[in-house]
Amino acid sequence: MFTVDDAIRIARDAHTGQVDKSGLPYIGHPLRVLAAVEGEYEKMTAALHDVVEDTPVTPDDLLAAGCPPEVVAAVEAVSKRPGESQPDYLDRVAANSLALAVKRADIADNSSPARLARLDEPTRERLRAKYSAALAHLDGRAV
Repeated sequence: MFTVDDAIRIARDAHTGQVDKSGLPYIGHPLRVLAAVEGEYEKMTAALHDVVEDTPVTPDDLLAAGCPPEVVAAVEAVSKRPGESQPDYLDRVAANSLALAVKRADIADNSSPARLARLDEPTRERLRAKYSAALAHLDGRAV
């Protein structure tokens, strides 16, 4: 049976060597998002939420590892596709309750004062505006 620990292992392996915008190991971000959500499937989705978008891991790889199809669907929903508009992306996120819960936690972590403080002022302002607009869109579209 696939567990939250399995999802964390896949995320750790996939994000090895990656760093965030402030130079810290990237895996810290999905682990903080995981800590902010409730429920086994939400935690699995949180651990894996950037794996398909930012690493060579595919949805088929997740399914082959035994990841529940509902979690894989949520990971796909929260993974931005090349060339996709932000509104289309956020509409897809809002249509999946697991993806929506994880995206809200993702935005909260990305916009936390501690994380933003490590960035230069123009980047901070750009990200604040981006995350504020994303939350407003999700608030208007959530099912």
